[in-house]
Amino acid sequence: MKIKHLKTLIFVFIAVFVVCVLFSVTKKNNPAGRHMPSRDNTLLHEQDTYISKSLAYARKKGFDTTFSILINYGMHSGKRRAFLVNPAKRKVLDSFLVSHGCGSNPWGSDLSKITPGFSNLAESHCSSLGRYKIGKRAYSDWGINIKYYLYGLDTSNSNAYKRTIVLHGWDQVGDTETYPSGTPEGWGCPAVSEHAMHVIDSFLQTRKEPVLMWVYH
Repeated sequence: MKIKHLKTLIFVFIAVFVVCVLFSVTKKNNPAGRHMPSRDNTLLHEQDTYISKSLAYARKKGFDTTFSILINYGMHSGKRRAFLVNPAKRKVLDSFLVSHGCGSNPWGSDLSKITPGFSNLAESHCSSLGRYKIGKRAYSDWGINIKYYLYGLDTSNSNAYKRTIVLHGWDQVGDTETYPSGTPEGWGCPAVSEHAMHVIDSFLQTRKEPVLMWVYH
């Protein structure tokens, strides 16, 4: 009986120890006691909605239905929020970090990593929300020296071409998520890492129909 009692005590002790360890890890990873999942999961779910919307728009306007770029500026800038998608298959092909405009903050900072401002005005240094047609490929002074002109298709981004808002690479943007730090902010262009620009460029060069880029928040 004593041996049986001892085994029971050892089992209880081990069980209590495991529970305490699990509680400690959970508290460390979620110190404020926030309910999981986080807001980011909701934002990622919204991505599925925009994949469906981009497919409908592409079919209606004669855009490529097998490749689009979605940028979710509602997400923290230190997380992958540029999504390369195949709308026809409802599939995410890849994802990358992407910068947004610094607005009145210093260029290259990450001060608006969770609160970006948006504008369609020249010299605002802000990004613009809306749908874009990705235009011709040209030389860039930034990144891998390749850029794509962007044509705003909505009233919220109609001045994109005049503002020289282009899709380009930037050596200040990395490939690894930087959260809780943000991605360096420029003057409104959706800038990605040099590696990401190589990947995007490889897709865009094989398209026969115009490609849609949709920036939302």
